[in-house]
Amino acid sequence: MEHKLYIYNTLTREKELFIPIKEPYVGMYVCGPTVYGDAHLGHARPAINFDLLFRYLKYLGYKVRYVRNITDVGHLENDADEGEDKIAKKARLEELEPMEIVQYFTDRYHKNMDALNVMAPSIEPRASGHIIEQIELTRRILENGYAYISNGSVYFDVDKFNTKFNYGKLSGRVLEDLYSTTRELDGQNEKKKSYDFALWKKASPEHIMHWPSPWSEGFPGWHMECSAMGMKYLGEVFDIHGGGMDLMFPHHECEIAQSSAALGQDTVRHWMHNNMITINGQKMGKSLGNFITLNDIFSGNNTLLEQAYSPMTVRFFILMAHYRSTLDFSNEALQAAEKGLIRLMKGMASIEKIKSSAITSFNLDDFEKKLEDALNDDLNSPILIAHLFDGLKIINNLIAGTETIMEKDLEKLKNIYTSYIVDILGLQQQETTNQQLLNDVVDMILNLRIEAKQNKNFALSDKIRNELNKVGVVVRDSKDGFEWEITK
Repeated sequence: MEHKLYIYNTLTREKELFIPIKEPYVGMYVCGPTVYGDAHLGHARPAINFDLLFRYLKYLGYKVRYVRNITDVGHLENDADEGEDKIAKKARLEELEPMEIVQYFTDRYHKNMDALNVMAPSIEPRASGHIIEQIELTRRILENGYAYISNGSVYFDVDKFNTKFNYGKLSGRVLEDLYSTTRELDGQNEKKKSYDFALWKKASPEHIMHWPSPWSEGFPGWHMECSAMGMKYLGEVFDIHGGGMDLMFPHHECEIAQSSAALGQDTVRHWMHNNMITINGQKMGKSLGNFITLNDIFSGNNTLLEQAYSPMTVRFFILMAHYRSTLDFSNEALQAAEKGLIRLMKGMASIEKIKSSAITSFNLDDFEKKLEDALNDDLNSPILIAHLFDGLKIINNLIAGTETIMEKDLEKLKNIYTSYIVDILGLQQQETTNQQLLNDVVDMILNLRIEAKQNKNFALSDKIRNELNKVGVVVRDSKDGFEWEITK
């Protein structure tokens, strides 16, 4: 297909022209949530960033198979293969079946994603539904000599792998550094080296979730699920694997090692990682206790929040930053996103007020190319949004009559804004109670201004306009009454 989409490949550390293995088909795998609690703002970022990629690839005409997994077994409390399974621990504490925990939080995750207008993936497999595939992949790695059995568990032999391949090529980690920084934990004596990782873990008697295998009654290591499910649904080599930057090591590094040990080659052509959401410079996460759930944000029920924010405000807040840059949470940033979103959606709606003319006085093709170029440059959503705001000036000039546009170009302008704002950015018209209240108050004040003008009280009319301008509400008179927008 004719396009110039460049994507930054975390593995090569370069922007690369995206060419799928089998055009027009694209295989994309993104690491989904571990469903043992409510989704927080940090979970929203990869969901929205890769939803943008999914939408844009489809807009370009590709047929995308998008796989996003659910982790419901194998993710232990730390990355050294020790501690309890996070979901099993939650189930034990609440005296529930693990799958009750999984179903409850999966349903809540889906509701959050629907609210954020994140499109459902093509396939959403669960780790527990692919135990056979994970056992088979472990067997292949053992047969190729890159794993060993110890007390019923199977561990990946990182040193052996590194004699032929390069462990650490994604994250830039060096084995000597890993050895000096890896903590010694209970059970580490099962391993040859502390940085070896589990492909299969023998279950302790109290472990709730376990399955039979050739080595023991147990459960798969956390890293196995994505390798096994990616290969099952996308083939032994596929186009894109994505996730948060916190997954680069150890999770994605171990995935690369597993697939290379089993197949002799890496499974993934383009590795993509979104950066973190931070609070006061710290990564947001459950382990640090500084997270805000999406339900808290939508309701305003959190001491870190000054108000409730709509799902579309959250989506816009995330899209206003490039996916590879850090994004720091603050009420001020979310409030700015709320104002910007109102202005953008109101500007798009005002296109309906434009009257066509005999000529078009500006270059619409240049404007559209700027939008395309922004997304083709590694999904640069903040630049795209900036260009869309620039376009609002043209729209206002068209309404005022200082610019003109032919009927066919007017239709094209409508399609451009609908395509980029609704179809690609995934933004919807969605007003919070605060937004509706603001709209009603400003409209009431401006109706009083109209009355003042009708009564020839021009001093009061000008004062109302000037005072609104001071607080960031720009008023424009029109033959139908007035228009206004927030500029701060």
